[in-house]
Amino acid sequence: MPDKKKNLLVAPCLLLLPAIVLLHPPAAQAQPSPGYYPSSMVRSMAFSEGYVNLWGPQHQTLSQDQKALTLLMDRSSGSGFKSKRSYRNGYFGASIKVQPGYTAGVNTAFYLSNNELYPGKHDEIDMELLGTVPGEPYTLQTNVYVRGTGDGARLVGREMRFHLWFDPAADFHHYAILWNPDEIVFLVDDVPVRRYAGDAFPDREMWAYGSIWDASDWATDGGRYRADYAYQPFVARFQGFKTAGCEVAAPSTCRPMPASPAGTGLSSQQQDAMRWAQHRSMVYYYCQDHTKDRALYPEC
Repeated sequence: MPDKKKNLLVAPCLLLLPAIVLLHPPAAQAQPSPGYYPSSMVRSMAFSEGYVNLWGPQHQTLSQDQKALTLLMDRSSGSGFKSKRSYRNGYFGASIKVQPGYTAGVNTAFYLSNNELYPGKHDEIDMELLGTVPGEPYTLQTNVYVRGTGDGARLVGREMRFHLWFDPAADFHHYAILWNPDEIVFLVDDVPVRRYAGDAFPDREMWAYGSIWDASDWATDGGRYRADYAYQPFVARFQGFKTAGCEVAAPSTCRPMPASPAGTGLSSQQQDAMRWAQHRSMVYYYCQDHTKDRALYPEC
């Protein structure tokens, strides 16, 4: 995101892997059915129905039917958008297609945040597609950031990253955050890839955002590969905007979208699908990163 912070707080997921990195992922397997499809419960909206430009308007192109938005980044600027309304919970999704080829340093993000309301002490829930070099896969980074520590404080990140079971530059795929009062579920094409529920939890209103920006300092191999503007412009395409939740002004009777057929938690079929996604695609889990100061991660 444009503030370029990476101080994110997240509790462990429901299902974990015993290794920090999968150097040789298992052979491709068919994507399992999660048995529950929250994206099908929410209608797609026109971009202008739910969102407005936040920055870089000259780098945004809206389709004629207003249902698809193209963002680009060049040497002069990236671009971002923001939801018109803030929410206290909800389902937030968008179908995204990123650019192939050399995209190192480029961050294409869809996320929730209240940074503008609580600068330095904000909450955030991230899904970020981190650019790469030819021959290497994109990385999906997920993160939850709770009540930030402020400028100058020690940054504590609790990321989980994936090399997805498909090429996110080849076609559109649906990325969604289901944020409820007691749990957060990250979904890719309705498959849960991560679930968070813990004591440190974002419980203040947030807006939904999307952006493309230069994160060369850390996004690709820890900053080893940086954005190369010989390949500009870098393009990210968004469509299938889906939002369903309780706005801040909604009555107390407003109920969030359930995470599973049972309401809360994940069904056994969803857990199986998440286990498959993590076993197949997870490449980093902060609790198994032994370069980190363990004292900062009591939940590990």
